[in-house]
Amino acid sequence: MPKAKSLGTKQWEELLGTLKSRFEKHPNRHPDMTWAKVQARLEANPEKLWALSEMERTGGEPDVVGFEKKTGAYIFYDCSPESPKDRRSLCYDREALASRKEHKPKDNVIDMAAALGIELLTEEEYRALQQLGDFDLKTSSWVKTPAEIRKLGGALFCDRRYNTVFVYHNGAESYYAARGFRGSLKV
Repeated sequence: MPKAKSLGTKQWEELLGTLKSRFEKHPNRHPDMTWAKVQARLEANPEKLWALSEMERTGGEPDVVGFEKKTGAYIFYDCSPESPKDRRSLCYDREALASRKEHKPKDNVIDMAAALGIELLTEEEYRALQQLGDFDLKTSSWVKTPAEIRKLGGALFCDRRYNTVFVYHNGAESYYAARGFRGSLKV
């Protein structure tokens, strides 16, 4: 039986408390925004709270990093210092997972992001995140890979080393204990 994609009152209140605390702790991530407006948007879109709770449960530490004037949506990214702990050791997509003959990882990034209800960060979004702090100093994170690269068997990942954000490539079927993925959610 699939897991219900809603939160009970207690879970909802605990998650809002965690998100509010993180929002207040890192004002540089969302200048000129107020928690009251973010909370009102969350309360108006309770179906998004489940995805945020999944981001939190898997170690992503989601926080508000932007606002879309056109839609009125707040943008949350995984802001954990390192790639989310429970989203590591994954190959890039289902095709890559199927291509492995042995030593298969437990899952793949694309399917797991979809199951969590979030989008994989693009290279541009990853670079924007790095403007808000120093992330992935010991880990790396898969990012959305252009179709042309993926057709050739590759996939992209990023990290921060030497105070610089690097973009690399690897075979999409590869996976490492220190490589995971970061996601985004618009609410």
